[in-house]
Amino acid sequence: MGSSSLFSIGVSALSANYAALQATSNNISNANVAGYSRQQVKLVTAPGQFTGSGYVGNGVDVSTVTRAYSAFLTANAATAQSLSSMDSTALKQLQSLQNSFQIGTGSLGDSVNQLFSSISALANNPGDLPTRQVVLGQASAMAANFNAAGSALNALQTSVNQQMTTTVAEVNNLTQSIASLNTQIAAATAQGQPPNQLLDQRDMLISNLSKDIQVSRVDNADGTTSLFIAGGQTLVLGSNATTLSALQDPTDPSRSALAVGTGSSARPLDPSTLGGGSIAGLLNFQNNELVSGINAVGQLAAAVGGALNQAQAKGLSLTPPAGQSAGASMFSIGAPQAIANANNAKAPATGQPLGSVSLTVTDPSALRASNYTLMQSSGGGWQLTRLSDGTVTSVSNGSVVDGMQINISNAQPGDSFLLKPVAQAATGLTALLQNPLALAAASPLIASTATANTGTASVASLSVASATVPTPGATARITFTDASGDYSWQLQDASGNTLSSGTGTWQAGQPIPTPPQDINGFSLQLSGAPKAGDVINVAPTPASALSTNNGNAANMLNLQNANIVDGQTPTNTWAQAIAQVGVQVQSAQAAANMSSAAATQTSAAQSSVSGVNMDEEAANLIQFQQSYQAAAKILQVAQAVFATIITTVANG
Repeated sequence: MGSSSLFSIGVSALSANYAALQATSNNISNANVAGYSRQQVKLVTAPGQFTGSGYVGNGVDVSTVTRAYSAFLTANAATAQSLSSMDSTALKQLQSLQNSFQIGTGSLGDSVNQLFSSISALANNPGDLPTRQVVLGQASAMAANFNAAGSALNALQTSVNQQMTTTVAEVNNLTQSIASLNTQIAAATAQGQPPNQLLDQRDMLISNLSKDIQVSRVDNADGTTSLFIAGGQTLVLGSNATTLSALQDPTDPSRSALAVGTGSSARPLDPSTLGGGSIAGLLNFQNNELVSGINAVGQLAAAVGGALNQAQAKGLSLTPPAGQSAGASMFSIGAPQAIANANNAKAPATGQPLGSVSLTVTDPSALRASNYTLMQSSGGGWQLTRLSDGTVTSVSNGSVVDGMQINISNAQPGDSFLLKPVAQAATGLTALLQNPLALAAASPLIASTATANTGTASVASLSVASATVPTPGATARITFTDASGDYSWQLQDASGNTLSSGTGTWQAGQPIPTPPQDINGFSLQLSGAPKAGDVINVAPTPASALSTNNGNAANMLNLQNANIVDGQTPTNTWAQAIAQVGVQVQSAQAAANMSSAAATQTSAAQSSVSGVNMDEEAANLIQFQQSYQAAAKILQVAQAVFATIITTVANG
């Protein structure tokens, strides 16, 4: 040994502490850089030199530069970020949806009530042309409001489609970058040292990717990282990245679907397997809350418009010829849709589906705010699934379910269809009547009690199945034979000849005649109680009385508080829809708050391990500076010793 060993030890100490100072300085410089992990120089004792007196130290070596990293905390932070991104995306979409479900002036509920208010004025003054014009104006305003609401909801779907396209493109860019970094990291790792900067870059890209789609990662021995989505679908494997695509949903081309691959090889992924990320939030919103919102608005439009159309058909208008013009439809309603699945059997020549399904609305009041799937059962029949609650019904061609008739033509084994009975009802709602005389305020029949009646019975309401009664011009005479409600009736022509007759028993709250008995296509409701000998006459409304008769206008007004929307009134239906959306927004807000807090917490836990602590780095800076200075002192001592040796040898 000699001064050369002392020099070697000093140099190694100087180099080691200089490297530590570099790492500390680099930490301080990158303290505010997103994704940077704190680095630390790892020192090891250099192998000792054997002497007869034992092993003498040879200084220190720099073994590697590590980064502060926890695979567990990094994975937790990425997962929490995915869930937070999904919840925040869903919340934003729901808040946009809520804009179409408002109360007060200008809302859909208000426009329906304004129309019925104008009908109330019509019932009070059926012959007044300005009043009739107001009804037409309110009908147009209501249709315009439904159009605007339907268009706004369709615009939300368009926005989802655009966001899907943009986000999927971003995902593909990120996965390509991650695959490229995998290649670089594998090459660097093969040299024996971890490329910390590249590793940080890759972790940052994976963190950004997790905001769009939840991934599970597997770190491989060669330094590469494999990423998987949707329960095991490969996204990144080594230097290869799988391309994702935003496609039209095969069940509904108006909606988006996420698929693996491109073109004809693309395979749609089940949204329920995605876990988290903004893409999952968008798909869940479009497939659930947005569909419910569109159908809720469409159901109300179809039910109110359909009920008023049916009421119009039961009355007489003032258009010539007087007393003969049944009311025309007040509204045109968006047609129901039956969409063939993109995978259905197709004609080779045209590429068009061989089978088809069409829907016909038979009862607007029975329509549900739901979509349906129609597919063949294992036995070859057809099963209809109501998607709002999962109810399954066996059907065949011509079956009527929930107010719609299902017509199946040339369907092939394995075919499936998406049925949307009310989805386009709002956007297609149009006020048809232009002439105020076309409003059918008058009833084709008029009921009156005889002046000699001794009971308290009076006519509460009279409704007809159609403005064209089975026996035009005939008069029905109903005579009560006792105070218990027994009656006899006769239907006579204009000359007094009896056309038909019968008997029945009236009870409070029950109509005359008792169903399914029919007199002349009318249903009569009484208030009070008749006595024996009391007479009620139901006769055609004379042409001279059409302008003053409000029988049908009164029946139209009664629709406001009738259960014409799947067993509920229009007001209650709209209030329930608003409440449902409100609950969804509140639930989404709570979920977003919780997942955001969890993401913040896991990020803080990760940062506590990987982040730079400036106080700690400042202390390290002083420590390594002192060590560096001490190492320099070793060299000074070695130099002095060497000089002494030279002098001694020279003087010796």
